This record gives sequence, C-alpha cells and structure tokens, in this order.
Amino acid sequence: MNAARWFSHPAVSLTLTVTAYAMAVWLHRRWRWIPPIVAASLPIVAVLLLLHEPYAEYNRGGSYLTWLLGTATVALAVPMYRNGMALRSSLRRLVLIVLAGSVVGMVTAGGTAWLLGAPMPVVMSTVPKSVTTPIAVEVSRQLKGIPQITVALVILTGVLGATFGTSLLRLVGVREDRAIGAAVGTSAHGIGTASLVRHSEMQATVSAWAMAAAGVFTSLLAAGLALFVR
Repeated sequence: MNAARWFSHPAVSLTLTVTAYAMAVWLHRRWRWIPPIVAASLPIVAVLLLLHEPYAEYNRGGSYLTWLLGTATVALAVPMYRNGMALRSSLRRLVLIVLAGSVVGMVTAGGTAWLLGAPMPVVMSTVPKSVTTPIAVEVSRQLKGIPQITVALVILTGVLGATFGTSLLRLVGVREDRAIGAAVGTSAHGIGTASLVRHSEMQATVSAWAMAAAGVFTSLLAAGLALFVR
C-alpha cells in the first residue's frame, strides 16, 4: 500500500485530525492569539498537498468527526437548560439586541462588499456570514449568492470572533456575562459560542440562545431581501 492509500484509511485520517487539533490546543494555551481551528487545519492541508491526496479520501475518517458535530451542537443546550430561568427577566431585551445585531451584521457585511465593488453574487454571499453554516448556506442560495464563499466567510467570522471577540468587548468596557454572550453568539455563531464554554456558563448560555435566535432572524430578514434580488 503506497503512502497516499495508507493515509486515506479512516483510522489514519482520524488520528491525524485528533493529533493536529491536540497540538493546536497546546499552542493556543501557550500563545492565546493562535486560533486552534486554523492551527489544526494548516498541517492537515499541508499533508494533503504533499501526498496529492483529494479531500474526499481524507474525509473518510473526518466524516466520523463531522457526525459528532451534531452532538456537540446539541450539547450547547445543556447550559441553556441550567440557566434558563435566569434569562427570563432579560429575554425581551435579548430579543431586541440579537435582532439589531443580526441587521447590523447583514448590512455591514453586504454594504462593505458592495462599496468595494464586488459583484452582486459575492455581495449576497457575505450577508449571512454571522450565522451557523447550514443556515448561512441556505440563505446564500436564497439570495443567489455563492455558497462556497459564504462557508469560508462563516468560518473566518467564527474564528475571529472566538479569538478576539471577548478581548475586544472587554477593551471597550463590556464585561457583563449576558452582554458578552449576546454579542458573541449573534456575531460568531457556534465557534464563538464554543469558545465561551470554558470561561463562563452564563456567557455560553446566552451565546447559544443568541446563536439560535440570530439564525431565525437572519433567515426571516433574508426572505424579505430575496424579494428584491434578481
């Protein structure tokens, strides 16, 4: 069995993925500015290019981890359940905050692309960049965007939000847990929410709720916007 065929075995690609991520987490703990997702992806991409291995072969093992992503996403409901009662008094304000954040995120992303001279399909591809990937892809299609660009922007947004979001919020004086959670969940979806779990359960609770609400609001707003897209 040559190196490429050996590499494509599910057990090998799984081992490579887990090892790369473990190293990335170690690097992140030592140098906080290094995003684990980016640090884990780079060596995997390098190996695929070196062996001239198609992504489909590598994904034979990676698909098992992708399947676990659903479980990890559902697990975000645990802090929501634990702290649900504490959110009741803030629910109306949170709805308005997430709605405003969703509108601002869509307008600033699409408006920036338009001002830079991007063609309309690219502009529409940027609009749903702040919501989780499955919703973002469907919104992009509805707006006649390019889903591949949308996916890349969603990942980039999540990584930036998870890496710098909390620090930037604290820099401008935002320190309350619910405010941080609402901001990160609205703008950085699941990746940002996952980054809050190890810091504060309340932040993770609000962020998970905001992520879900932002997905609903973005879908509804995009449905209205789609009426004007030709």
